[in-house]
Amino acid sequence: MRNFTQALKIVNARLPTSPLKPLSLRVENGFFVDELSAEAEKNAATLDLQGKLLLPGLVETHIHLDKACILSRCELHAGTVHEAVEQTRRAKLAFTEQDIYQRGASVLDKAIVQGTTHMRTHVELDPQIGLQGFNAVRRLQKDYAWAITLEICVFPQEGMLNNPGTEALLRQALDQGAEVLGGCPYTDSSPLGQIERLFDMAVEYDCNLDFHLDFDLSPDNMMLPKVIEYTEKFGRQGRVTVGHVTKLSALPREQVVALGKQMALAGVSITSLPATDLFLTGRDHFHHRPRGLAPLACLDNCGVICSLSSNNIANPFTPYGDASLVRQANLFANVSQLATEAELLRCLAWISTESALLLRLKNYGLTPGCRADFVVFNAVNAAAVVAEIAPPLMGFKAGKKTFERPEATIFTPESGHDAA
Repeated sequence: MRNFTQALKIVNARLPTSPLKPLSLRVENGFFVDELSAEAEKNAATLDLQGKLLLPGLVETHIHLDKACILSRCELHAGTVHEAVEQTRRAKLAFTEQDIYQRGASVLDKAIVQGTTHMRTHVELDPQIGLQGFNAVRRLQKDYAWAITLEICVFPQEGMLNNPGTEALLRQALDQGAEVLGGCPYTDSSPLGQIERLFDMAVEYDCNLDFHLDFDLSPDNMMLPKVIEYTEKFGRQGRVTVGHVTKLSALPREQVVALGKQMALAGVSITSLPATDLFLTGRDHFHHRPRGLAPLACLDNCGVICSLSSNNIANPFTPYGDASLVRQANLFANVSQLATEAELLRCLAWISTESALLLRLKNYGLTPGCRADFVVFNAVNAAAVVAEIAPPLMGFKAGKKTFERPEATIFTPESGHDAA
């Protein structure tokens, strides 16, 4: 049988840059192109979007597949970070590679139908869990490549300098293909010592860094300035991300701006995890409870690359979640009081174009030469996707459809449909 070039003609699509004028796009061999080759033109399928909005695939920059969906195995009382770490540590005693794989797969299934096409997942390594999580996620990386490009960040959730054997496991995972090295200084006996050691290792392995950082609401003892300093000292500009950084919400604007300018200059990106950060922080306040989210709008204005992400799904850190990045963007917009079209478009960028910059993705977008990873919405414009938490109708990875969700049908009395 003859193998034809895979090609797709997309017609009557509205793009974020021209929401009022339907346009046509062409896909050949998984990439957007100006024109189809002669052979592709003869065999191309046609996708008529009938005026629907087409966006690049959504990008999840910070999630934990290995400890997702374990809430039924845990007990929540205080709802604090310390309790979440301790409850997860206990639950990990019963983890197996297949158990981790199945729970991670259930989250990936959700993420696919929510329009996610790229994902960085953090994986815990320590002597207790060993490489079980890493091995399971490596299998997921391969098995789900048809729908999601999965990047693995290994990190020491239980501490590193105080947890002998952890560094050896991190090195083993990096040797076996982990792309990113993560950190969690607040659980270590020497937070600054962990940060410096991880920068040393990042230089040695020439990999990117992603820290869980400054995860409380006290302005004291911030680690962020040290991460900025080390980013420049170790020559890792543009290759360092910090997640959470809820301490920034406790600082006055002028201090945030000063730090934001330093971050932008050093190339340190930031990810806010609204579902987790709202659930775990501020519990010592009954009235005037702080919101506790990193002020992304201010940092974005300083030139910092920002992203929003899910962090956890159904575990002690975050008892909620359907892997919808649009829902996270809406949550952040609501709590941060972002409402104008320009502000909502920035929220959308923090789960798409800006997140792609944070992950240093190549060929991301909707122009010729970009990989044809895209998602379709029924929304009047891109800002409305966030404002209305619009469900994606279909998604594509490298030009191949990965899911389709039919739109809801309303049965009015005049429609002639029986209630039964």
